[in-house]
Amino acid sequence: MENPVIILGAQTVGTAVLDAFLSNDIVVYCLLDDDKSLQGTELLDVPVMGNTDDGELLKLLGKKCEVFVATDDTASRRSLTQMLRSEYEAVPVNAIHQRASVAAHATLGHGNYIGPNAVVVGTATLGDGCLVGANAVVEARATVGSFAQIGSGALLGADVQVGELAFIGAGAVVVAGVKIGDKARVGAGSVVVADVPNGQTVFGNPAVKV
Repeated sequence: MENPVIILGAQTVGTAVLDAFLSNDIVVYCLLDDDKSLQGTELLDVPVMGNTDDGELLKLLGKKCEVFVATDDTASRRSLTQMLRSEYEAVPVNAIHQRASVAAHATLGHGNYIGPNAVVVGTATLGDGCLVGANAVVEARATVGSFAQIGSGALLGADVQVGELAFIGAGAVVVAGVKIGDKARVGAGSVVVADVPNGQTVFGNPAVKV
C-alpha cells in the first residue's frame, strides 16, 4: 500500500486496526474520532486529529490517502462506510495483521480487519467491514456477511454461514454447516450446533435462545 491511511475511530477497534497497519509498516496519517476527549491526543504515536466527518481531512482520500472505518458500533461502521462511498467515492482498505494467515484463495471484500494469528482458510468468504479477532478461525467454504464481528478465538466450521451485522462472541464455536442469521448474536464461549434465526441471541453449550 503506497498511500498512508486515515483511520475513522480511535477506541478499541481503532487501536487493533492501527496495530495491524503498523505491523505491516504501513504509514497511518492520523485517526479521527467523535470523542472530543481523544482529539488532540496520540495513539501509538499517531495523532487523533478530529471528528470522523472532518471534511478537510477526508478530502485527502483517493489520490493521497486510504481509509479504514474502525468505529466500535456496527451501525456506525456501516453508515460511515456508505458515506465514504457516496460522498468521497472512497472504498475502505483491508487491515490484515502481519501475523494473520489469509489464504490466497479466500475471498475478502473491503474494509475488513483480520487480527493477529487469525486464520481465514482457502474458499472462505468475507463481505465488507467484517472484524475478525485475534486467533479466530474461519474454515473452508464458510461465509461471513458484511459488517459481522467474529470475536477473538472463535471458530467457524466448514460451510458455516454468518449473516450481515451478526456477532460471534470470543471463543465461540459454530459447528460445520450451521447458519447464523442477520443481526444474530452468539455469546462468548458458546457452542452452536443448530441454526440461529435472524436477530436471535443464543448462549451456552449447546447454545440456546436467551
